[in-house]
Amino acid sequence: MRILIIEDYKPTRDSLEAGLQQENHAVESATTGTDGLSLALRNDYDAIVLDVMLPDLDGWQVLCRLRENGSEAHVLMLTAKDEVEDKVQGLDFGADDYMTKPFAMDELKARLRTADRNRFQQKNPVLNVGGGLEINTANRQVRMWGQEVKLTPKEYFLLHYLASRKGELVTRTDIWENVYDYYSSGTSNVVDVYILRVRKKLEQAGGGGLIQTRRGHGYLLQAD
Repeated sequence: MRILIIEDYKPTRDSLEAGLQQENHAVESATTGTDGLSLALRNDYDAIVLDVMLPDLDGWQVLCRLRENGSEAHVLMLTAKDEVEDKVQGLDFGADDYMTKPFAMDELKARLRTADRNRFQQKNPVLNVGGGLEINTANRQVRMWGQEVKLTPKEYFLLHYLASRKGELVTRTDIWENVYDYYSSGTSNVVDVYILRVRKKLEQAGGGGLIQTRRGHGYLLQAD
């Protein structure tokens, strides 16, 4: 998942970033409501972890503006308040989930995993990409002509992203920002390495030619 954290308290923000990166999510963060809203409207995030008490725009204002602008990202609100009225207000404003501080990181991770599964199951958990490739988004299992293809989490997210953009040319920057951690150390060469790994595994299972390279431009997954 591509996740945005909007949290001004550094220890909490750092803990969230580290915990979500361990789950192989692509994580970005903002420290104010204004900056967070700008990022959320400019980029496509699967989930947003949004603190209520923020400098300038508070979490409620950010949430309302997100929904007014058509954002469908899963929004999990964080607040120090544990009042029923606050939870109702958040849900009425368009929040999808709500946790009070202090919170257990494992629980937050589990809630986001559930949100991710539900997101795909509401559509179709199995993506029949074509060319013999099938991706089960519920259990993150990949099959090529019925044969299971063992992928690491990073490899899976890469393939899933390419499949979601099937037939479209995607740049290394697109992949880096949507699949890997934008702020982690590394270069676009890392993307090339993972492309080669996924391509090799697919080819070994009979999926030669699915991932194509457009030199100087990027990659695309082409399946008839």
